[in-house]
Amino acid sequence: MFSSVEKLIALRNLRPKKKEGFLKVISTFSFIGIMLGVAILIIVMSVMNGFRTDLTNKILGFNPHLIVKPYDDKKIDNNFKKQLNKTFKEIEFLDSFSGEGVVMKTESTKGVIIKGLDQNNKKNLTFLKKILIEGDKFKIKNNEVVVGKQLAIDLNLQVGDKINLLSSSFISTPFGGLPKQEAYIVQGIFSSGFYEFDQNVIFLNLNQTLNFFNKTEENIYLEIYLRNPLEAETIKEEIQKIESNFLIYSWIDLNKSFFGALKVERNVMFIILALIIIVAAFNIISGLTILIKNKTKEIAILKTLGLSNKSIVRSFFLTGFTIGLAATITGLVLGTLFATYIEPIRIFLSNIFNIEIFPADIYFLDKMPSEVNPISILVIFLLSLVTTTIASLVPALAITKMNTIQALKYE
Repeated sequence: MFSSVEKLIALRNLRPKKKEGFLKVISTFSFIGIMLGVAILIIVMSVMNGFRTDLTNKILGFNPHLIVKPYDDKKIDNNFKKQLNKTFKEIEFLDSFSGEGVVMKTESTKGVIIKGLDQNNKKNLTFLKKILIEGDKFKIKNNEVVVGKQLAIDLNLQVGDKINLLSSSFISTPFGGLPKQEAYIVQGIFSSGFYEFDQNVIFLNLNQTLNFFNKTEENIYLEIYLRNPLEAETIKEEIQKIESNFLIYSWIDLNKSFFGALKVERNVMFIILALIIIVAAFNIISGLTILIKNKTKEIAILKTLGLSNKSIVRSFFLTGFTIGLAATITGLVLGTLFATYIEPIRIFLSNIFNIEIFPADIYFLDKMPSEVNPISILVIFLLSLVTTTIASLVPALAITKMNTIQALKYE
């Protein structure tokens, strides 16, 4: 701990005289720089954590954890399903098929993914009931579709409207091969909260989807849902041991590039913002160096009065460290508060300046996510503390090399 004399000297250094106003400016800039660096780093890391968590939850909520597709004319039959049930007690699976198509209404068109739902599976019915916001039927007939909220907005669709779907498969006509086209009635509108999903997915029943793409039951693939999605890779390897002739993809495989890019972006942002703290810490070095230079004679007097080099070094170190610690704690509090209430703040700023902050069509989410992670805050706190400790110690150690006699002559 620091002695009362060391604390007194540090306190005097923190209150520079009027003629030392330049020191006050440097100290203020040091404080503001470190405070903003810590606060912004916490806010950005919290948003990045929230962004990753929200997208992961959306992906796991509206996509299977594993997909098993037939390969080399090998069909997914009941024997394979029975073997899965026997081997894995805590999994659910359902038949599925999807393909790409085009939805048309009057002069408006949009490329979409057409996904078939197995009407005999309770999980599909529960899923549809959970996200349906318009329409009161949960079974999709052969001439009906369910569309996403954003797609309905883009094409001005309402329940009961008629649309045309254009298939990626072709049919033979006297004029050659033409894309298959069928008319459907919008039976319902769903909202998942995942912008891209709501804009690009249309649901049909499974049999109608197979017919629309000129496919048969042999083309059906299996969607597997796990109680713990993090076990997807392990379960995938075990399924491959049961049947090696199927193509098996986990949710991690299907989103590997996305999560990889997100991780790189997060790390780059951390490095860039950490540099703000380091640059601000250099102001502490500059301030303490000037302070020591201005107080050379006073330091020499303290030495002649019997105060050790160690005590003087500790007192000047305490001066810089106090600035850094106060700035770090202030930044930590402000950053945590801002990150916690970032969505209300975003809405307030959007209304005040009449601009859209965090547009859903770019970030795929309908609100700004934030997840305050205690470990991330601890890392940022320690980073700032270590940086300010080094920045305070370097100039303070220069006092040990000071010549007392020459210092007394210093003007």
